[in-house]
Amino acid sequence: MFHALRHRNFRLLWIGLLISFSGSLMQSAAILWHVSLLVSPQRRALALGMVGLVRIAPVVFFSMLSGVAADVYDRRKLMLMTQTVMAAFAVALAILTGRGLDAVWPIYAITAASSAAGAFDLPARQALVPNLVPREHLPNALTLNTIMFQVAAVGGPAAGGIVIGQLGLAWAYALNAISFLVVIAALLMMRGVRAAASESADEGVKAEFTLHAAREGLRFVFRHPLIRSTMLLDFFATFFSSATALLPIYAQDILQVGARGYGWLYAAPAAGALVASGVMVRAVEWIERRGQILAGAVVAFGVATVGFGVSKLFWVSFLCLAATGATDTVSMVFRNLIRQLETPDRLRGRMTGVNMIFFMGGPQFGELEAGLVANWLGAVFSVVSGGIGCVIASAWIVATTPALRKYKRAGG
Repeated sequence: MFHALRHRNFRLLWIGLLISFSGSLMQSAAILWHVSLLVSPQRRALALGMVGLVRIAPVVFFSMLSGVAADVYDRRKLMLMTQTVMAAFAVALAILTGRGLDAVWPIYAITAASSAAGAFDLPARQALVPNLVPREHLPNALTLNTIMFQVAAVGGPAAGGIVIGQLGLAWAYALNAISFLVVIAALLMMRGVRAAASESADEGVKAEFTLHAAREGLRFVFRHPLIRSTMLLDFFATFFSSATALLPIYAQDILQVGARGYGWLYAAPAAGALVASGVMVRAVEWIERRGQILAGAVVAFGVATVGFGVSKLFWVSFLCLAATGATDTVSMVFRNLIRQLETPDRLRGRMTGVNMIFFMGGPQFGELEAGLVANWLGAVFSVVSGGIGCVIASAWIVATTPALRKYKRAGG
C-alpha cells in the first residue's frame, strides 16, 4: 500500500513536505483572514480576490524559466534555495504583523515575493519525485504525495483557525517559518540523488538554461493533446470553482461561524480529499479507464461547488466543500500520473513549469474572478455560476479530446 515510502530519499521528502505544507497552508488561510480584517466590508470581496492575483502574477512571469531551471540544475539544491527564501518571507510577515501591521499592501508584496520563490520550487519538487522511486512505484508515490498534501491541508487551516483565535495572526506566520526547517533538513539528509543535467545527458540531450529550452517545453505540451487536455481541465475547473477566496464572507456573513468555523470550512476540501486519497492509494494502480474517471471527477467537482454556493447550513456547506476536495483529488491523481508517465525525464521540469500556469493560474485567477463577481452580484451568485461554468467547460474539453476519453492503464 505504501511501497514508495520504502525508498529513503522519497520518505525524507514526504515527511519534510508534510510539515512544511501544513505551515504554508496555515499561512494561506491566515493571509485571507488578515486581509478581510484590514479592509472595509464594502471592499472585502475585491481585496480577497487580489490575493489570488498577487500569488499568480509571479508564477506566470517565471513559469517557463523555472521549468528550465528544474531540468538544468540539481533539483534538490534548487529546492534548498527556494525553501530557505520562502522561510525568510514568512519571518518577515510574522515580524510586521507582530508590530501592528495595519495595511494590506505589505501582505500583497510579501505574498508575491514568496510566490516567486515558489514558482522555482514547484517544478523542481515535482520533477524530483520520479528520480526518487522506480517507475513501477511512481503511481503510488504520486498518490502518497496527494495524501500528504491533503493531510497538511486539513491540519494546517484547522490549526490556523485555532492559532489565529488563541495566539494571533503573527504566530500563524511564525509557525510557517519554522515548518520550512523540517523540509530543509530532509533535503540535506538525502543521498545519491542525481542532478537533472546528468539525467538529461543520459538521454542524449543536455538541457541548457536558454529561451530555446523553454520553448521546447512549451512545444512539447501543446503538441500532445492528452497532456494539454489535463492542464485545460485543471485550469477551467479551478478558475470557475474557486470558492476559497470567498470563505471569509461565507463564514462571517452567511453562515456566521467566526474564525474557528472558518478554519474548518477552509479545511473541509482537504478532509474530503484525505478520504479519497485513502481509496486512491489502493485503487490507482488497477483502475483501467483513467481518462473517463478523470473527466467524471471534474464534472462532479463543479456540481459540489454549486451545492456549497446555495447552502445556508454549516454542516451542508462543510460536506459540499469536502466533496469538492474528494473529487478534485481523484482528478488530481490521474492528471499528475498521466503527465509524469507521458513526459520524458529531461522535459519534466519544463512540462511542470507550463503546468504551473494552468493549475496555479486557475485557482488564483479564479479567486480574482470570484471576488469581482461577488463584489458586483454577491457571493452566492459568484460561487453558483462558477460551479455551472466548471461543468460546461469540462464537458467541452472531454468532448473535443478523444485521447483523454480513451486513455487507459497500460495493459488495460
